[in-house]
Amino acid sequence: MSVKDYLRERYMPHLWCAGCGHGIVMNNLIRAIIDLGLSKNDIVMVTGIGCSSRISGYLDFHTLHTLHGRALAFATGVKLARPELSIIVPMGDGDAIAIGGNHFIHAARRNIDVTAIIMNNSIYGMTGGQFSPLTGHDKKATTAPFGSIDHPFDTVRLAMGAGASFVARTTTYHVTSMKNILKKAIMHKGFSVVEILSQCPTYFGKKNNMGNAVDMLNDYKTHTVPIGSKKKKENPDLIERGIFVQEEREEYCAEYEMLVKKVKKE
Repeated sequence: MSVKDYLRERYMPHLWCAGCGHGIVMNNLIRAIIDLGLSKNDIVMVTGIGCSSRISGYLDFHTLHTLHGRALAFATGVKLARPELSIIVPMGDGDAIAIGGNHFIHAARRNIDVTAIIMNNSIYGMTGGQFSPLTGHDKKATTAPFGSIDHPFDTVRLAMGAGASFVARTTTYHVTSMKNILKKAIMHKGFSVVEILSQCPTYFGKKNNMGNAVDMLNDYKTHTVPIGSKKKKENPDLIERGIFVQEEREEYCAEYEMLVKKVKKE
């Protein structure tokens, strides 16, 4: 199987801007699925609304393109109805952390077997470049022309605090690492969160004088370090990447099935 075998080519070319990192994410997600040998018929991809959410239209899986911020709610329903399927939920800043924030923390708390991919481009791209919960303090956006006074969420810490049993971070520069992390996340039996720093040269990069897509990729190279790197101690502003949590815990659908059996016996 090749990458093309997993694409709905009739919807190409895609609508992502030149230099957008979301295509890199889609490419490596497909490669991870190929490596795992998963059948297209055993995968359901659920998305909400936004640049990242358009990925469901390009991939030849069972797909649901749902409401803004509600992707995880739909995914929970699908997983409970068909627990044998692999559920993958690509989201952006808003779908995962803003309007979808409550769904995110409760999916993590329940430890339902869903893979949440958060494409963090630090901006609301599709609707015009407004600042998001992941934009960053003093960063500029169309709705923060003088810099945002909001402090961003740390997605990894939020996921860990909410109880996700698999939590990781990578970037669109570190493609080999991304593919390997996605493979582990998909195979993990529990709620998996993979934050992927993804460049947006059109809005975030331009507003914050970060250069073109290549410049932004190089920024991920120089401003991120593996977990536990000595460089992090020397420069606390560096962002750690890797797998932060990988634990085996009771999975929600399995516990639900046990509860049903218990009720039937009574």
